[in-house]
Amino acid sequence: MGSETEVEQIVDKLQDFCDNFVQNHGMEKIHEKTAMVKQEVDSTIAMLKTLEERCQKTTFMLQYARALNVLPDYSRECEDYLSKVVKRDPSIIRGWNLLGETFWKKGDIGAAKDCFEGGLKRKKDKVSLRSLSMVLRQLKADKFGDEQKNVISSVEMAKDAVGMDVEDGMSWYILGNAYLSLFFVTEQNPKVLAMALEAYSKAEKVEKRSTHNPDLHFNRAMAYRYEESYQLALEGLTTADQLDPTWGSPRTKINEIFNYLDKVNDLVEKKGKMKSKRLQNMIKSIKETNLGPYSGGSFTFNGKQQKLEYIPLSSLKEGANPEKVIMGKVVCNMADITLVPFTFAIIDHNGDCYAVTVYNLARGKGMIIGDSVAIPEPFMTHHKIEWSVTADSAKKWDFRNIRVDNPIVLIVNGRKLTQEHCGSTIAAMIPSQAS
Repeated sequence: MGSETEVEQIVDKLQDFCDNFVQNHGMEKIHEKTAMVKQEVDSTIAMLKTLEERCQKTTFMLQYARALNVLPDYSRECEDYLSKVVKRDPSIIRGWNLLGETFWKKGDIGAAKDCFEGGLKRKKDKVSLRSLSMVLRQLKADKFGDEQKNVISSVEMAKDAVGMDVEDGMSWYILGNAYLSLFFVTEQNPKVLAMALEAYSKAEKVEKRSTHNPDLHFNRAMAYRYEESYQLALEGLTTADQLDPTWGSPRTKINEIFNYLDKVNDLVEKKGKMKSKRLQNMIKSIKETNLGPYSGGSFTFNGKQQKLEYIPLSSLKEGANPEKVIMGKVVCNMADITLVPFTFAIIDHNGDCYAVTVYNLARGKGMIIGDSVAIPEPFMTHHKIEWSVTADSAKKWDFRNIRVDNPIVLIVNGRKLTQEHCGSTIAAMIPSQAS
């Protein structure tokens, strides 16, 4: 066996130890992973040094840097070795990719971008493509619209990476993250969330080790959260927390969802905690005239007249309600805990109270207590969730919610909202590693 082949195989073994840790050691060892990987890196480095004199210099530096790169933190030694590798032989694409990852860990996004582009100038490569996809989403926007353009380019790069190898789980995962970013920087369209979820599912299907990636579970949970599939979001965050107990972000997000659901459930159940007399006066003030353009049993859309029947909240069916319109008064909003989605509760003329979540609403344009809100063809979900907190206690939530993806369909105080009410508010993802 040649020395070059031997050193590569030694580092391959180290990479496999890290990538397939859970498969090979089980979840019971997860708390020891950091220490065990560090020990394995130290052992590998020591082994490589014994082969240095018999190895071609550029090959040795590349494999030595690969071993260092297994660790999650930036290494100056790793940067120095890889800089020499690409200088000695610019055709080594792996060298460009590893150097880009090293700069990413250092926080030098511009240098990381240059490296991945440097690799792609020499050869189309799936790792360079998906890494550049990741970098583009982190670039600072110089002017309005740059962020959206960067994320759209990020999606295209990730799709190209998947196209080169549809059996690569990491490329599918990066594509899922790109779609999730697209949801936040453009129209908050649930179809984009569905594409993100499909990509995450593909990642797990084609490569089993993807199921042990805490970032995948975390980011997919964020997609579920904004899809309003709260049970699945909590399950994903719990798995992410189990796979990386030192991270912290999954537990923070779990508590945020707890707080959100607690507040929505409480305010819907108690009808905004309004005093009885004020609540009754509000209910009495609900008039069909507040339907505005939606009154009279029909409305005109794109030059065509469409049927629209005014019904009480209690008559809504789970899911879509075509040719129906509901209306009520705002009894509270939750702008203090979330802006995406903008969440409030309405009460109708029968005294029933439902939550409403509005996406793509411009900052400062939210509904306030006392506003009359009409919603055409509402999409209603009955959230009934039970979540075990400890072996002896569980949280329970039970409320109905209407989701509105485009605020322009709403009638507020008898008037249709306009384009100035539309906007997108960026919500953050917090990956534990490059993703």
